[in-house]
Amino acid sequence: MPDTKTPVAQKTVTLTDNSTGKSVELPVIDGTMGPSVIDIRKLYAETGMFTYDPGFTSTGSCDSEITYIDGDEGVLLHRGYAIDDLAEKSNFLEVCYLLLHGELPNAAQEAEFEHTITRHTMVHEQIHHFYRGFRRDAHPMAVLCGVTGALSAFYHDSTDIHDPRQREVASHRLIAKLPTLAAMAYKYSIGQPFMYPRNDLSFAENFLYMTFAVPAEQYKVNPVLSRAMDRILILHADHEQNASTSTVRLAGSSGANPFACIAAGIASLWGPAHGGANEAVLKMLGEIGSKDRVGEFVKRAKDKDDPFRLMGFGHRVYKNYDPRAKVMRATCYEVLEELGIKDPLLDLAMALEKIALEDEYFVERKLYPNVDFYSGIILKAMGFPTSMFTVLFAVARTVGWIAQWTEMIGDPHQKIGRPRQLFTGHTPRDFVPLSERG
Repeated sequence: MPDTKTPVAQKTVTLTDNSTGKSVELPVIDGTMGPSVIDIRKLYAETGMFTYDPGFTSTGSCDSEITYIDGDEGVLLHRGYAIDDLAEKSNFLEVCYLLLHGELPNAAQEAEFEHTITRHTMVHEQIHHFYRGFRRDAHPMAVLCGVTGALSAFYHDSTDIHDPRQREVASHRLIAKLPTLAAMAYKYSIGQPFMYPRNDLSFAENFLYMTFAVPAEQYKVNPVLSRAMDRILILHADHEQNASTSTVRLAGSSGANPFACIAAGIASLWGPAHGGANEAVLKMLGEIGSKDRVGEFVKRAKDKDDPFRLMGFGHRVYKNYDPRAKVMRATCYEVLEELGIKDPLLDLAMALEKIALEDEYFVERKLYPNVDFYSGIILKAMGFPTSMFTVLFAVARTVGWIAQWTEMIGDPHQKIGRPRQLFTGHTPRDFVPLSERG
């Protein structure tokens, strides 16, 4: 992949300090799509001031060629390709190649990449013993976070970030081994033996096999479920500079090895405001309890004085229909029809979806069901416990994290991350001995 280069500024904006009357001109940089950015790198040197942006919601931390989002229009592009096109016409490993290399592979490249990833799915045998250090009731995300970080202790030959070949090997290892580690975390939590990966299965099929198969009997992967899993992985592969991706980039900016950086991303993803959203949907449905109570909770959701919120509706970025939700909704119905499950909670979810798509309150505010709403329903129907939902998210997002990390390493303008602050604490004061304190 070529080095990422910051585009040249084409215009400027003028910033004036009203107290002094001094002005400074700041360059404005245009991207290929989306909002332009004001280049403030020299702001402190020229004005003695920093910008103030809690949550960095108005700050561009890097330039990237990987993913583009237009939340107002409901657009998500990976390397220029629409997410719904990729989900319908591609497969997860092809999307992985696209994110990593910038272009879709030809037949030979795809075959080689698939072969490489498939041959990296096994993990070092000593890692099996590593799991025994966790309590049986440990959350799978706690296990995954710890074991991923520990990979650097097992694969010393791919931790030198300055060696392009080692970076490539580490990237392949992480994409290939995360499903194996995730399935092992699940098996460990329920007391079943680990299932070794199989080279004759696709990426999604292999994950389902390692998660649900047992040695005592033959396991046949359902093609509808494997396709649904493949779509779930595609739809969660990357999402621009979100909290976990920014965490990976920030950790990587210090020169940390890729296994540590991805473990940091997993830790960030674990938060309920990020990767735990689909788990929160199932908890909400459990709180509602039955279809005849949907109206009551919808009424509560409309009451601004009521703390209850409908989870899985609307999105912080998308102010229109989440483009991933369109694909996920169709997949949801395919899975439910295939399994023929009679689950009151799933019936409740469908009743809630109907109201949200038709009720004027939700339609006006564009509070459409999002990807988390449907993915939670699908995963429950497929037999995953809610504790595994975020783990699956991590399996999918690993390729996005790796692509972003690789791009950052190759950026000639990359520096160690060091956000500034607005200090509001005490001014200097004298130390008072303990005997004199009131």
